[in-house]
Amino acid sequence: MPQTSPLIQQHFSVTSCPPEVSLTVPQDRWRSWSSEPGAMNPFDGSGSPRHDEVGDSRCRWARFSSWLECVCVVTFDLELGQAIELVYPQDVKLTEKEKTSICYLSFPDSYSGCLGDTHFSFRLRQSVGRRALRFRDNVYNRDAPVTLQTEVSHFFGYVYFRQVKDISVKRGYFQKSLVLVSRLPYTHLFHSLLQIIAPEFFEKLEPCLEAVCNEIDQWPSPVPGLTLNLPVMGVVLQVRIPSKTDKPGGSPVKQSATENLVLAPTLLPTIHELDLFKCFQSVLIHLQMLWELMLLGEPVVVMAPSPTVSSETVLALVSICVLSSISPLKFCCDFRPYFTIHDSEFREYTTRTQAPANVVLGVTNPFFIKTFQSWPHVVRLGEVKMAGDLPKQMKVKKLSKLKALDTKPGIYTAYKTFLHKDKILIKRLLKGIQRKRPSEVQSAILRRHLLELTQSFIIPLERYMASLMPLQRSVTPWKTPPQIRPFCQDEFMSTLDHTGPQLTSVLKGDWIGLYRKFFRSPNFDGWYRHRHKEMTQKLESLHLEVICDADLLGWTKDKSEVEIVDLILKLREKLVKVRRLQLQVKDGVLDRFDAFINSIIRSLPEDLQTVLSAH
Repeated sequence: MPQTSPLIQQHFSVTSCPPEVSLTVPQDRWRSWSSEPGAMNPFDGSGSPRHDEVGDSRCRWARFSSWLECVCVVTFDLELGQAIELVYPQDVKLTEKEKTSICYLSFPDSYSGCLGDTHFSFRLRQSVGRRALRFRDNVYNRDAPVTLQTEVSHFFGYVYFRQVKDISVKRGYFQKSLVLVSRLPYTHLFHSLLQIIAPEFFEKLEPCLEAVCNEIDQWPSPVPGLTLNLPVMGVVLQVRIPSKTDKPGGSPVKQSATENLVLAPTLLPTIHELDLFKCFQSVLIHLQMLWELMLLGEPVVVMAPSPTVSSETVLALVSICVLSSISPLKFCCDFRPYFTIHDSEFREYTTRTQAPANVVLGVTNPFFIKTFQSWPHVVRLGEVKMAGDLPKQMKVKKLSKLKALDTKPGIYTAYKTFLHKDKILIKRLLKGIQRKRPSEVQSAILRRHLLELTQSFIIPLERYMASLMPLQRSVTPWKTPPQIRPFCQDEFMSTLDHTGPQLTSVLKGDWIGLYRKFFRSPNFDGWYRHRHKEMTQKLESLHLEVICDADLLGWTKDKSEVEIVDLILKLREKLVKVRRLQLQVKDGVLDRFDAFINSIIRSLPEDLQTVLSAH
């Protein structure tokens, strides 16, 4: 009998974590032990995050790294300029390029004139060669909304910068930034965390930072769909991690049971959402244009008076076209909430030898006005001014007027919208201002409108995409899964007369023209690839379930040993693939599949059973 090559199975092991425990340390007790050098951490009994053995250290910081990559302290050195003073945990390896980027992005530029405390966000590209996503990241991404999944190639930086007069410093000012570096886009959570720890850090410095990192290392990992209690410095933050199965515009987070907590938790209603109304109050009448520009992945520069306004506006912009629950769109272009001339991608994004990249940049340096004159869309923001009791609305202006350093606020573009403005929405929001409606209520109205607009746009695409899926009855156990039909733009367009966005949206305009331009954008490419991958995996799952329902043992009765061994190897390969990709299958299917394979092996001669069972 010919020799057979056994399949080498891949095994994935997940280190189990101890049960999650929510603890709260009273503020006065936390201050006393955290301020002492080498103080013991009451959560784990160790006095320092420094470890002699690297392996032990990585295990030691496993929970910390599910939330943060590291915490950096950036200071101003008279000889070096901006410099990293501290990095925790100390064994985290940042490349020189990453360190340089963090240094420059952690300070407002000199034109901002930020005195006191300033908080903002940035996003930087990771160095080439960094490790791929960990297994737990893949599990998290499987259940998280696409907009909240772990970043693969970028880091987010969440900054708390302090600049105050200090006569003891040669320069006359104390300047320092505390920066949380993470792969997660949890903007609201991490800035809320900085509001708690930064003021204390600027007084106690390194011992405080060490204690906080130890506390974060006791947090449960973020699991989509769960409400978690996160203790830090005598405060317990209670958050819910969104899941991709959440309904749009669902009820706000409700406080969960707190019997085991010493103090009542501080409830955060969201971990990532921004105050949209605050960000867009001076451009409400142009919201339709901004939504289209983001949907189409157009190059946009936001020029703002401060890093705070810059970063909040950019993050708000990239969120406005992805507020859909039905296979939400992911913003697939690059975006930089705060961008400086020292950024490593500065030349890449400011070259005039080629068309501007599909990126949204937030800047504060007036130098950029001249640099970005060739860009098609520039949003110049200023301080919000009032016209009576309403915020003054910016005007759309010609790009040719974007010349002087004192350029007035406005949207500089030649873009013509495909859809008409929603005048009812604008009137409702402006009337809300006059009636002093709370900003969070205004934001909820805005978010609901954008969600419905995006869903009206995406539902016809989803409906057509579903029609490309092979019928379930065409999936048989004896053949490879059938192929998904290719996406035909003209065929899709022919469906719009009867199933187009006019069924769910009151907005009039050139929807077909908008779809045609969308098909040429990175966002369509990203959406299509994501949906095609999901559908392919669904076919794989269906194929596995159909095989489980087939009489495989009966099929083997008149087959040679070579054919049976080949079948076993193919079945094992499929099982490995399903487990590796974490495919969703019905309960018990994988156990039944394993049992099928074992029963077929037991029908073979003992020598073959020994060989196959050993692998």
